[in-house]
Amino acid sequence: MIKEGSKAPDFKLKGVDGKIHSLKDFKNGYLVLYFYPKDLTPGCTIQAKKYSGNMRRLKMLGATAVGVSKDDVELHRKFKNKCGLRILLLSDPTSKIIKKYGAYGNRGIFGMGTIRNTYIIKGGKVVKVFRKVDPIKDAGIVVDYLKKKN
Repeated sequence: MIKEGSKAPDFKLKGVDGKIHSLKDFKNGYLVLYFYPKDLTPGCTIQAKKYSGNMRRLKMLGATAVGVSKDDVELHRKFKNKCGLRILLLSDPTSKIIKKYGAYGNRGIFGMGTIRNTYIIKGGKVVKVFRKVDPIKDAGIVVDYLKKKN
C-alpha cells in the first residue's frame, strides 16, 4: 500500500489523447492521480466532471488532474466526448498500475475491482493519499488541500 512520503510508482499508460504517459511527464508541479472504477457510470461521471470543472483552479495551484481506470482508450474517448470532459484519462487494462498504487480490492457488493483513491504526487513522491473518496467531494477536497500547501 502506498504511503505518504513514499516514492510514487512509475507508469506507462496510454491516454485518451493517443499518447503514452509516464510519471516523469508530470514532474513540474503536482500530479493529482485519481483511480476510478468505470467510465460512463454515475459516480465516475460526477467525479470526472468535478475535476474538469476545477481545471482552472488546479492549474493556478500548480496541479494537473489525471484519471485512471481499466477501461480501454476507445471507451475513454466516448466518456470524454459524451460528458464534455477536459481532463486526461489513462487506460490500465490489466490493472497493473491500479494494483501498484493500492487502488484495487474488495468493493463490497461490487466485488473485486478498482477502489476510488486519489494520490497527490510532487517530484516523484506521494505527498497525500485520499482513500475511498466520495466522487462528489473528491475534487473539492483536493483543491482545498492544495490551497493550504501553496
